[in-house]
Amino acid sequence: MKKVIFILFIVDLILFFLAYFLGGNRWVVNSQIAFITSSLVMIGSMLSYKSMVQGRLVVGAIPDDERDTLDKVEDPYDLYDDNLINNKEKNLLEVVKEERENLKKGRRTLWETTKDSKASFSFYRLFAYGLLLFGFFYLNTNKLLDIPIYLSSLFLPSILIVIVLMREK
Repeated sequence: MKKVIFILFIVDLILFFLAYFLGGNRWVVNSQIAFITSSLVMIGSMLSYKSMVQGRLVVGAIPDDERDTLDKVEDPYDLYDDNLINNKEKNLLEVVKEERENLKKGRRTLWETTKDSKASFSFYRLFAYGLLLFGFFYLNTNKLLDIPIYLSSLFLPSILIVIVLMREK
């Protein structure tokens, strides 16, 4: 997270000087409002999802599944399990009944769904989106809005964060 914030800060300084020397004050205001508010939205999203996942790990709501992703895609119902293949007494009808029961158990209630949406309605994200809207309306009402500069500065933090996170892997 520190690396992401540091890179966002460095790119913001570069963007500030480029906007100042290429376009003047109007470009600086547009680029800074868009870049900073978009960065806050991205950082707020990362923080809220991080706290949600850590909370679910502490409670044990995220199961530890030993099957790898490829196995889950190729055999979602675990029909080709070694134990199942070796056990000839279990027929296909019993497997289907068991899977139906598992699907019924896996249905989520409205309360469980709202617990997962906490990250969507976290204070960090709502505050950052409020600043984003306020900045846009400020620029628009004061006739300072320059759409190409604003949109390019708005999308830049998300692209940077994806690049930084992809390089870490």
